[in-house]
Amino acid sequence: MAFTVAITGRPNVGKSTLFNRLAGRRLAIVDRTPGVTRDRREGEARLGDLRFTIIDTAGLEEGTGLEGRLLAQTGHALEQADLALLLIDARVGLTPIDRHFATWLRESGLPVILVANKCEGGAGEAGILEAHGLGMGEPVAISAEHGLGLSELYDALAPLAGDAGGGDAVPEEKPLQLAIVGRPNVGKSTMINRLLGAERMVTGPEPGVTRDAVPVSWTYEGRHIRLVDTAGLRRASRVAEKLEEMSVKDAINAIRFAHVVVVVTDASAPLEKQDLTIARHVIEEGRALVIAVNKWDLARKGTLARVNGRLEKSLAQADGVPVIPCSALTGHGMEDLLPAVLGAYAVWNKRISTGLLNRWLARMAESHPPPVSKGRRIRLRYMTQARTRPPTFALSASRAGDLPESYLRYLVKGLRRDFKLPGVPIRIHARKGRNPYAPK
Repeated sequence: MAFTVAITGRPNVGKSTLFNRLAGRRLAIVDRTPGVTRDRREGEARLGDLRFTIIDTAGLEEGTGLEGRLLAQTGHALEQADLALLLIDARVGLTPIDRHFATWLRESGLPVILVANKCEGGAGEAGILEAHGLGMGEPVAISAEHGLGLSELYDALAPLAGDAGGGDAVPEEKPLQLAIVGRPNVGKSTMINRLLGAERMVTGPEPGVTRDAVPVSWTYEGRHIRLVDTAGLRRASRVAEKLEEMSVKDAINAIRFAHVVVVVTDASAPLEKQDLTIARHVIEEGRALVIAVNKWDLARKGTLARVNGRLEKSLAQADGVPVIPCSALTGHGMEDLLPAVLGAYAVWNKRISTGLLNRWLARMAESHPPPVSKGRRIRLRYMTQARTRPPTFALSASRAGDLPESYLRYLVKGLRRDFKLPGVPIRIHARKGRNPYAPK
């Protein structure tokens, strides 16, 4: 269904970078200098299975003369649009201009999605928390420059895209995005055929049969799933041909857009170095992870214990990840794979109340107090869950920069244990609390 999205925000928050990212090519000039974009620019965008028109607009500024004409151009863009994205720079935080134009957009009557840009590397948590004060719902944290957070942007756009076309149709449930990845020839396509109950994917003994990331829509026990088969991922040093390089990029994008990723490994040579590299990439992207040990009919005695031991040693950042021994060829164990996927998805979306978190934090600090820094013990003031998918927490502490990684790992381990968060990445961003006596 065709719809139009206007990208708005004050100057230099990354509107043109997001425009280029959604258009899939460099259509708009991007520079650090504020005010590069003046005329509104239209393009055709693609985000997952959504197709829509995007409009890049000039930076929102009040004024007369040129500023007034640019603001009028943005107003015309909003008249064309079915919904608007309001971008803020999460690293800078909210500014008076952001607050002013948030009010302006609300008065336009358009649906508005608040987008916190420049969140790469865990930056901008304080800005994301401030953005809740605009009263525009949960901010979507992205990095337009690095292509991070596009799955969350898709989830925010999809229901509004259905509404944009009008009519009385009931919006469909958003599909669970599931990617199947792994080394070449571990049985990914055979596994998908087994799940679908049909020869949907071409399979064969030769490595590299699958080249494109192939999406398939499918329903499992009433749950709509968008399943993506991907090309085998070899070590980067072995990727020489341009075609394989393009296939690898497709597979990496499939991980980026997924909610849950199943990493398939071969039971006859389980969890090789490349398997762990792929799994770590899934965790770094913040996706929920399931390990499928395929070709179980070829497994030797003690294989499962070796796999679990290797995961415990080399993938501690996803402690408790589900491991499913199975054989796509014979069907053994395949009935356990989708329940594990749905379980991982539920954990990935889990939210913990602020009150419960802070009572837990007090007990953790009492059991194991934070270390001393510069003659004073670091104080843990407050914790809140900033977002889900994956579970991400903001921790306010005195001398937050001196809080050692070992203590953050202690808190992560406690969160995973006490709130039943196995197998998903957990992120804690420590920040210094505001001093009420400091000069403004």
